[in-house]
Amino acid sequence: MSLKWRIALGYSALLIVAMTVMSGIIVWRFQQILYNQAQTSVNATMKAIVQFAQQSTTPFSLEDSSLGTLQFLFNSANLTTWNSANSYVQVDSGDGYPLAKTANLGGLTIPPNPKVSPVHDVAFREVTLGARSFLVEDRYLQEGVNAAVIHVAEPLDTLQRTFSRAREAIVIVLVGAVGAVVIFSIVFASQATTPINELSREMREISSDRLALAAGSFDGGLRGNALPRRRDEIGRLAKSFNDLLNRLGEAFARERQFISDASHELKTPLTSINANAQMLLRWADQDRTIRRESLETIVRESADLAGMVNGMLTLAKADRGDEIPKEPLSLAQIASEVTQNGASRAAEKQIDLRFEHEGTPIVYGDANLLRQMIGNLVDNAVKFTERGRVDVRVGENRNAAWVEVADSGPGIAEEERDRIFERFYRADKARSRSVPGTGLGLAIVRSIARVHGGEASVGRSAGGGAAFRVLLPRVKLPFTDLS
Repeated sequence: MSLKWRIALGYSALLIVAMTVMSGIIVWRFQQILYNQAQTSVNATMKAIVQFAQQSTTPFSLEDSSLGTLQFLFNSANLTTWNSANSYVQVDSGDGYPLAKTANLGGLTIPPNPKVSPVHDVAFREVTLGARSFLVEDRYLQEGVNAAVIHVAEPLDTLQRTFSRAREAIVIVLVGAVGAVVIFSIVFASQATTPINELSREMREISSDRLALAAGSFDGGLRGNALPRRRDEIGRLAKSFNDLLNRLGEAFARERQFISDASHELKTPLTSINANAQMLLRWADQDRTIRRESLETIVRESADLAGMVNGMLTLAKADRGDEIPKEPLSLAQIASEVTQNGASRAAEKQIDLRFEHEGTPIVYGDANLLRQMIGNLVDNAVKFTERGRVDVRVGENRNAAWVEVADSGPGIAEEERDRIFERFYRADKARSRSVPGTGLGLAIVRSIARVHGGEASVGRSAGGGAAFRVLLPRVKLPFTDLS
């Protein structure tokens, strides 16, 4: 069963049950009110008779005709005072023998009530006389050794007809209300599920080609409807879905750009290796110089190719968020080791490579990855600095540790700083193939920083060059007294 019909049937059933219960309560209460009104009417007649009977101060006797007012009750002809279409009176002796009754009872006799006694002197009951229902109040009267039972009856025909008409009216209203509830529930369920169906239909129509469009012209979201403009839960769902599609589209665009750049970058060393391998096949036996130069080129290009593949693997590992073993490490010690290892490369270009630190911050991380991160920054600084110096500094503040590599090179234009950490991106001055590199060094720096919960940024150094800074969470170790 579809969601629409489940909502419609569930909502209808809930309302129908509620209305049925409410109607039942109304019918029961209305019947109770009518019955109470009948009891009040019968009781009013009974009170009038009892009050009349109690006006006599002389104990009454069924045989003594000198009792005056009381004897008046035991004469059927004298009961005409209470003889009416809705009032029937009968007077019995204490042992239940009928003594007098109103003329409207005719040949009918109200049967005695065995429950009425001197202890329980008042009772209400329903009896059937001549195929008609009556509400009867029984009252036991006693004065001295004499007793009498008075029965006052009222027909229930009018009450039953009124109740029957009211019940029919309530049933008609209930049936109409049930029909309206069913129709309303279907309409309500349709209104609730139609936007979901539209969203589902558009989701089925979305293809990977639409997701792969560039972010500037992205059309992968919901089109031609007002779903994202709704202010209810459906609108928020549609907006969230559009945002998700935009992020997916941008991710696909980055992946396609990455594949394109990787293909371009891999093509150059592979072409060079292939060309030199062909030269070896043709000229290696004839010219030793060509053989040596070709082998050197193949070694160099294969090393670059291996470096590029290793960099791509590192980036893929960081992107997947693979767990890396972490331990407390001294950031200053790692930076010092990397600086010492890079000293020979800096000396070849007559660049002064210096290291200094402000404190010894401790970070949680992987030593090899942190070495690679700082090493990439140092290699990048040495690579693009023709003369001058490269400073490696480590420090800490209240919540973070930082490492900074600043050079005196040409620096990075401000408009390029947002893209400098992208894969295979090279600033204009670095596009020449005369400058070695894979174009992945800074992207790896940012990925390693993020894997360790930090972030990389670039600015301008005091000497006019570039200043790369990586912030990492600092570990606050408890103080230990080693004395």
